[in-house]
Amino acid sequence: MHRFRRFLVIASIAFLAPARAMAADIFDQVEHHYVDNGGVKIHYVTRGRGPLVVLLHGFPDFWYGWRDQIRVLSRRNTVAALDLRGYNLSDKPQGVSQYGIGFLASDVAAVIEDLGFERAAIVGHDWGAAIGWFVASLYPEKTAALVVLQTPHPRGLLRELRTNPDQLARSQYARNFQQEGAHLGFTAAGLAGWVTDPAARARYVEAFERSDFEAMLHYYRANYPREPYDDVPLPPVQAPVLIIHGLEDPFLLPAGHNSTWDFVDGPITLVTVPGVSHFIQQDASPLVSRTISLWLNQLHGR
Repeated sequence: MHRFRRFLVIASIAFLAPARAMAADIFDQVEHHYVDNGGVKIHYVTRGRGPLVVLLHGFPDFWYGWRDQIRVLSRRNTVAALDLRGYNLSDKPQGVSQYGIGFLASDVAAVIEDLGFERAAIVGHDWGAAIGWFVASLYPEKTAALVVLQTPHPRGLLRELRTNPDQLARSQYARNFQQEGAHLGFTAAGLAGWVTDPAARARYVEAFERSDFEAMLHYYRANYPREPYDDVPLPPVQAPVLIIHGLEDPFLLPAGHNSTWDFVDGPITLVTVPGVSHFIQQDASPLVSRTISLWLNQLHGR
């Protein structure tokens, strides 16, 4: 029997609400937790009850970047949003090797176990999505579903870096980040400059002042592909996958998602969003929150 694949392409952004409804700040409506993973303390927050959903942020971000999704998804799920190692209240171990993808994936597994769940739906953006792909491949027994925002499957990104000059050019920032001392030009305020809401930006500046800028770039040094961008063997993802991609992303082109079905044995749903850039979970918050919620509800038969 051929495995089922389903693709949904959103042709307009009419689904986006014209304005975000005013709501109490989620910052004070979550519970804080810490789990020790091999001597590295990982901070995460939780809200809600039900099947577990784990949210993984990217660069430069922290758990609060998922504030809108936490509010929506926690209505029917236990939602856990991590501070990745190096960020905010999580530990900042020294050395590039401490940020290898194996350690990052094991941090997610440690949170799932700490909450007493066997499996979780993994939702990731940017580096969080890259980690999500590896969690789904390396910990299939812990992955009930996978939602990735923007970041292609690692083999898809490698293919694009090998064959697509436009993607190679757009990834120059990552090669710059791999250079020694690249973090020295960072400031907390500068890293928070992409956040448009002034109140939220203040939260970001505070979190980044607690973060380790060099650790943020160790993600690129330890994991971002280098020439000659050879393909890597990875076990196929068994879980259902939802991909949401803003088509105006200046860093990650949508072509990276082509042929993702070659790397996934589960069903795939693809949502593309015109006019939206890299930080899609905030720039298209109502669409992202509702799409993930509806997709997860369908998986759970709700």
